[in-house]
Amino acid sequence: MAGGPVTAFESGGLAGRGRLTVFHMFGVVFGYATHHLDNRRLGDIGVVGPLTPGVGWRRLWQMAETMNSVDASRDKLGRWILVQATRAFVCGSGRIGHFEDQRWQLEQNGYRVAFADAYCNRYGLWTGDLTVGGLRADQVAMRPAVYRI
Repeated sequence: MAGGPVTAFESGGLAGRGRLTVFHMFGVVFGYATHHLDNRRLGDIGVVGPLTPGVGWRRLWQMAETMNSVDASRDKLGRWILVQATRAFVCGSGRIGHFEDQRWQLEQNGYRVAFADAYCNRYGLWTGDLTVGGLRADQVAMRPAVYRI
């Protein structure tokens, strides 16, 4: 599993360097990276956040809520988000770009979900406002979409 060291910020956010997938869903562009809990690179955490200017992390959870049952738990919503990001990484669905060595920063202003067991090879999901250096404006701009949430 590729990925550089991840450091915690005093604000509670994370900064890292490693593999990053940029994808769009319902018109919004998101980034997907991973955070390793230790040097064994087991127990990875999925890191997902919006990259489109002016779109906050709550939009991601609104999408998950809209696409699930009314009484869906945060765990179920987190799994839905992770499967969308994994689909973009593995299948290329909505993928705009894939970078093997990219700097990123996640503000921990979003939700963290710890899964009871591995899901998509991740033991949890951290969301928040994501910043990725070096992306062009056209890579993070809102996309045309059949459905908008």
